[in-house]
Formats: sequence, structure tokens, C-alpha cells
Amino acid sequence: MQDKLSSFEKLLNIMDELRAKCPWDKEQTNESLRTLTIEETYELADAIIKNDITALKKELGDILLHIVFYAKIGEENNQFNIKDVIDSLNEKLIYRHPHIFSDTEVSNARDVEENWEKLKLKEKGGNKSVLAGVPESLPALVKANRIQEKARGVGFDWENREQVWEKVQEEINEVKEEISKHDQDKIESEFGDLLFSIINTARLYGVNPENALERTNRKFISRFNYLEEKTIKQGIDLKEMSLEEMDVIWEEAKKYDKLSDK
Repeated sequence: MQDKLSSFEKLLNIMDELRAKCPWDKEQTNESLRTLTIEETYELADAIIKNDITALKKELGDILLHIVFYAKIGEENNQFNIKDVIDSLNEKLIYRHPHIFSDTEVSNARDVEENWEKLKLKEKGGNKSVLAGVPESLPALVKANRIQEKARGVGFDWENREQVWEKVQEEINEVKEEISKHDQDKIESEFGDLLFSIINTARLYGVNPENALERTNRKFISRFNYLEEKTIKQGIDLKEMSLEEMDVIWEEAKKYDKLSDK
């Protein structure tokens, strides 16, 4: 434990030095760091998806640097320091895990999630609404999943997950109906409802929709790259190929992917 504390202390000392002596570090503000923090978060997400442990360690370090940086700025403005940040986190973790640090009993992870959401509503200065804690700037797909998770936390969910398929089919039918009427605004609205129900379905079956979609994105990129490389080697322009000709190579790419997964 002492070696971990020593490393953290060294990081804090380095930040003090950088903030005092480095021209770039001295100019940074919460606002200027914000976009960089978002970028670092996405890089961390990429490392997780790729299961690249070396990159994961590096990106976690970058995120930690940003946390220390924000805390240093807060300290300079007499608002808070890194100790306040950690103390607040410790208090929250203890409060929201009464099944560990108190006498509350839970039987599974679902119970823990429900208790977490209920406790958040009770906290002084906490969210007054179940959905108030969902950041407005989240990407729509991630936000939809988070909204549904929070609603589930207070019991607003399907009694039986198989019931959701009827809702999905209902939304598909409504999209088709609006398409037949050629009302673009209503078509968009119904597509939104359909996507929301699909995300809900993924959640009910234990699938993170963001991860699932990104997995498909990467798979499509891999296969399309194969298609491009194959046509370039043959001296063929994709724009001059028929869809049927592309499909032949696409099927090859699918087989190549399966072999790569083994």
C-alpha cells in the first residue's frame, strides 16, 4: 500500500511543478481541459474494446492526470482539492453500499442497482428526479441505455423480458405506416421510438447496445477494407462494380473474419 501512496504523492508533486513552471500547463482551465478529457475517455474506451492491456494502463494514467489537474485548479481557486475529491468519493461509496458497510441485505446485483438509485434520490443536494443524473451531452444511444437503466432502478421495467418483442414489432409497424404517408418528421419520430425499443431489448438480454454496435462497426470496417484491398489488387474500381460482384468478395471477407476469430 505504501508504494501506491508514494506513487500518488509523486504525481501530485509533479502536477505542482508543472502548474508552476510549464507555460502550457499554467494556461489550462477547466474549460480548456474539457475537450481533451473527452478525447482521453474515448481513447480509454477503445483500449477496453480492443482488450489492449498496455494501452489500458496508459489511458487510465491519462485520465488520472486529468483528475489531478482539475483538482489542482480547484485548489488554486480555493474551491476544493484532491483530498476533498477523494473524501467525497469515499463517503458516497460507503453510503451507497449499505449491504457492505451497514446491515442492508441484498440477494443480487439488481438489488444493488435499485438501492443505489433510491439512495441517490435521498442524498442531500442529490438528484430530485430519477433521470436528472443523466448528462444531457451523452451520445443519444448511450443516453437511451442510461435512461432505461435508471428507470429500471426504481422498478419501472417489463415484468417479463419476452414482452418487449411485441413492443419492437409495434414500433416497426408504426415506422412502416409513417413511411407510407411520406411524412418525414413523423418517420424520424417513429424511427426514434424503434431505436429506443431496440436499445431496451438489448438491455433486457444483458447486452450493452453501445458495445454491440461498436463491435458491428469494427466488423463492417474490416470487411469493407478487405473488399477495397481485393479490388485494388485486381485493378478494379468499386464504383464500376455491380452489387452482385461486391457481394462475392463480401462473402470472402466474412469467411476471413471467422478464420481470424479462431
